[in-house]
Amino acid sequence: MIHYISPERLTIERVGEILDKKMTLALSDESVERINRCRQFLDDKIKECDRPIYGITTGFGSLCNISIGANDLATLQENLVKSHACGCGDKVDPQIVKIMLLTKIMSLSFGNSGVQLSTVNRLVDFFNEDILPVVYQQGSLGASGDLAPLANMCLPLLGLGEVIYKGETRLAAEVLVEKGWEPVKLVSKEGLALLNGTQFMSSHAVYALLRIHRLSALADKIGAMSLDAFDGRIEPFGDEVNAVRPHPGQLATARAVRRWLEGSELISRPKQHVQDPYSFRCMPQVHGAAKDAISYVTDVIETEINSPTDNPTIFPDEDIIVSAGNFHGEPIALPMDYLTIAVAELGSISERRIFRLISGSRGLPSFLVANPGLNSGFMIPQYAAASIVNQSKGLCWPTSCDTIPSSQGQEDHVSMGGNSATKLCRVVDNTERILAIELMNAAQALDLRRPLKSSPALEQWHSEYRRVVPFIINDTVMAPLIAASVDFLRNNP
Repeated sequence: MIHYISPERLTIERVGEILDKKMTLALSDESVERINRCRQFLDDKIKECDRPIYGITTGFGSLCNISIGANDLATLQENLVKSHACGCGDKVDPQIVKIMLLTKIMSLSFGNSGVQLSTVNRLVDFFNEDILPVVYQQGSLGASGDLAPLANMCLPLLGLGEVIYKGETRLAAEVLVEKGWEPVKLVSKEGLALLNGTQFMSSHAVYALLRIHRLSALADKIGAMSLDAFDGRIEPFGDEVNAVRPHPGQLATARAVRRWLEGSELISRPKQHVQDPYSFRCMPQVHGAAKDAISYVTDVIETEINSPTDNPTIFPDEDIIVSAGNFHGEPIALPMDYLTIAVAELGSISERRIFRLISGSRGLPSFLVANPGLNSGFMIPQYAAASIVNQSKGLCWPTSCDTIPSSQGQEDHVSMGGNSATKLCRVVDNTERILAIELMNAAQALDLRRPLKSSPALEQWHSEYRRVVPFIINDTVMAPLIAASVDFLRNNP
């Protein structure tokens, strides 16, 4: 299957489809025309213009007042890529790198960047052949674009740096020879077009959102199982009480929990208690607030990946070249920090439900085992969840509220959105693990309620879960079971 890069809006859902179905990319005729028209305009402008044009006939950053001769323009762009490839730390997940390639191609396709068609086509080749540049997590300030990580991503176009190809990390030069491809020869503006942009930040956000939409739905489903196993009440999930405070996420959560519990013997039996702890009865409000955050950030990130974000921005029809700030990551750094908090809250309230399930109340044995004392049962998985929650809370500090000046003060306010992006993905991983631990506890508690049953939908899911994670009678090594529970969530939404 082919996805055609065009001005048509690229959604996060579509990105997921492109990745899942292993679709190849091709430039639409309109995108080809836009790219060629902008490049021709820029070539003509350089010939006729007698004034400096930032990043095209000048140096970069605080070197913007140094003019570069016509014979050195190509060297200027190649030097830019090489000198900016300063990525550090752990390697970026190859799936995120693939999204970076896709979103960079999309950004360049609008015809406001002045790149050669051949350069964009080589990026398409890398995507289609699964030749994924080695990119590192640290190094971006999130303004002037994601300079360091995008430089590492683009080095292989020049036959430099490393790529992951067929599961192996190899020198890019070797793979280009193997493919019969010549290294790209950059021309004026191209290095800047490739390195300026927010594709490192926004691709992490896209990757996170693809997972977060699933985790949000799973939080409702697991929370419903925990509610039933805890002998909770269904009344806080009614339409009437939630409709008088009609936040969309709150209503959606209440309805999802009711749907999962439809037909449950446990939820419908008379209750001895008049209300449940907040971690159960406030799921519509907490899960719902997270849903509203997810919806907002999804819209912001979709706007970002459908925008040219390099600098200068070129407008052939208006005969304008503008050096401005569309590379600045603040519009997505703030929302990513917000989303990190929202996802962390899904993990935080999940851990509180775990704590309640093992508390030895409402007819459930302490730590969800028949012989507590001899057996510790589910005591320590709650510790693990609490530890993970604590780490996520630390990662919720908003990096976007910090700035450190760079480039001799020319770039005196930066977004730090690269760090917002990477910690968002860490918190997504953390919340997934916490929900997996909650599912372990909820499934165990549900079995301890037999012969009473939950809803047909949850009983079916529980049965599927028991194929990979067994009921615990006596103490056993829990780490492999937690890992199996994480795998189950990834493969059984």
